[in-house]
Amino acid sequence: MSQISIKIINQSGKTLAVQHGEEEVNLVYAAEYREGDRIVVEIEETRQFYWLQLDDGRGKSLVYLTGNVDYQIPFGEKRINLSPKTFCGVRHLLSVRKARGFEVEGYRNLALNVWDQHGEVSCYPHASANVETRGESVFAAMNGIDGITVSNCHGEWPYESWGINRREDACLRLDFGRTVEVDRIILYTRADYPHDNWWKQAAVRFSDGSTLKLELKKTGAAQEFTFDKKRIESLELTQLIKGEDASPFPALVQIEVYGRECDL
Repeated sequence: MSQISIKIINQSGKTLAVQHGEEEVNLVYAAEYREGDRIVVEIEETRQFYWLQLDDGRGKSLVYLTGNVDYQIPFGEKRINLSPKTFCGVRHLLSVRKARGFEVEGYRNLALNVWDQHGEVSCYPHASANVETRGESVFAAMNGIDGITVSNCHGEWPYESWGINRREDACLRLDFGRTVEVDRIILYTRADYPHDNWWKQAAVRFSDGSTLKLELKKTGAAQEFTFDKKRIESLELTQLIKGEDASPFPALVQIEVYGRECDL
């Protein structure tokens, strides 16, 4: 059986709560979080799929873990890209469960991870970028894979997005942590006009060396692109060309990448 543990650890390294389980574990934490607290998930079986919920205010994601998870609970400005219910109050439900085979095998959005965070991670998929506007949480790359597709405004949740701070060479990278087979990408670009501009062209550069050119429209609705199946470990959204509007502020709301797992 696969051993799993969830811990709440404070800034001094003291364990405030812990729960262990086999295959599945739930931790109810009956206290208010304080700055410096973090959540640590320890797993015995690495390079496996798990359902991960670090707070009931944000929900679960099917993720691929290559090691233990160390999640710093955000405060202040670092929290405003999340629902205000997340990490608030004096009762929290955290859960981790090893995924069943049939939950992993199907055709799905392989880019979704509501628990993505900055830096080196062991929890995939993972989004990163060469720029995030002013370093603010509401413009972080992780917002592009959080499952929220509201596109008609910008700023605090649920209007978070990936902002590029006017960088002409802006590039978002998406790592899967393993080989996947993909054949469909759906993009949502921000449409808070006239504040926003839009991208009329973009490119997706895949880790297999191929590139897909995209012709985009001025819309906040889903834009879908299909292509022959590719086996990849990562991709980059790059070569972003602005439309003719006067605004210097195009942004990405969401990227969805559909396909299946390889080598199950």
